[in-house]
Amino acid sequence: MSTSGFATRRRVSGLLPDFPWDTIGDARARATAHPGGIVDLSVGTPVDPVDPVIRDALTASSEFPGYPTTIGTTELRTAAVSALSRRHGVTGLDESGILPVIGTKEAIAGIVSTLGIGTGETVVIPEIAYPTYEVGAILAGATPVRADSTVQLGPSAPALMFLNSPSNPTGKVLGIDHLRKVIGWARERGTIVVSDECYLGLAWDSEAFSILDPRVSDGDHTGLIAVHSLSKVSNLASYRAGFLAGDRDLIAELLAVRKHAGMIVPFPIQGAMVAALDDDAHARAQAERYRDRRAKLLAAVTAAGFRVDDSEAGLYLWATREEDSRSTLDWLADRGILAAPGDFYGPRGVRHVRMALTATDERIAAAAERLGG
Repeated sequence: MSTSGFATRRRVSGLLPDFPWDTIGDARARATAHPGGIVDLSVGTPVDPVDPVIRDALTASSEFPGYPTTIGTTELRTAAVSALSRRHGVTGLDESGILPVIGTKEAIAGIVSTLGIGTGETVVIPEIAYPTYEVGAILAGATPVRADSTVQLGPSAPALMFLNSPSNPTGKVLGIDHLRKVIGWARERGTIVVSDECYLGLAWDSEAFSILDPRVSDGDHTGLIAVHSLSKVSNLASYRAGFLAGDRDLIAELLAVRKHAGMIVPFPIQGAMVAALDDDAHARAQAERYRDRRAKLLAAVTAAGFRVDDSEAGLYLWATREEDSRSTLDWLADRGILAAPGDFYGPRGVRHVRMALTATDERIAAAAERLGG
């Protein structure tokens, strides 16, 4: 019996960790069997309608028949610069510092290799981290190292460091002094800093800061890339709409490679992104929906005996019953609630679960009632 050459080759998938959500099928089945149906708080996927101003812009941009450009329209890049200035106090940025991407997950997964970082080089990721940072390093052949402090890294000179503030999954916010220290440390070593800021517009108990904020960067974006998504703040997860912002030279390099790969945001999506970035009212309204859901779920989770750590921003409660996260997962599943076990996010997460605020008002109310049991 013959075999293909592929059958004997090392598979890239074999280098990667198990896809986390594939490991909670039993808990999902138990939660689904609840008489009142499942309350799925395991994935931070939006459930609220896309605002009409965005949908109208999508329609208006849908007649364009040609190829869009990888760099994106001038209107889109201008809108991104303006939104970062209005919403997050970013200065010193112009169109040349913006690059639209097909959702920020693909951008994060590919940015290490796209920047030419690989074998023998180190990529720093947070100790409790969104899995794609580690995946991006592995795909590039680099070595991921978990660290939350520059002291942990000693005299090393990593090629790239991922930051994530507000954090997914913990909701922790890094303050100005911490961010300034990290950037100074990175610049001394020539380390690129990539900051995932997808939850920056969803701060509840602490102000969150972009690394491009002049209070953080002193107005110098050298070596800095901020990652921004419209999935959460504008309910556009299905649109795969995001962008990178920062160092013009790094943006130019990413653009040069992505052009060859045909990594282009569809033209209608670019039109929708312009509308989403130009309109702050819908983003504020959505943030208030999440604020209300957070208050209801936080009260119920706390009353049920959980301790909620960090969680001062973002779309999740980082909660613990001081037991293995898989035991907590089962406890919740028996009540028809599905969460994400903390071990998804690294060894330090093994005693927490992540509970998303991205469920309808009715489902959040159902979760609160069941937790009150």
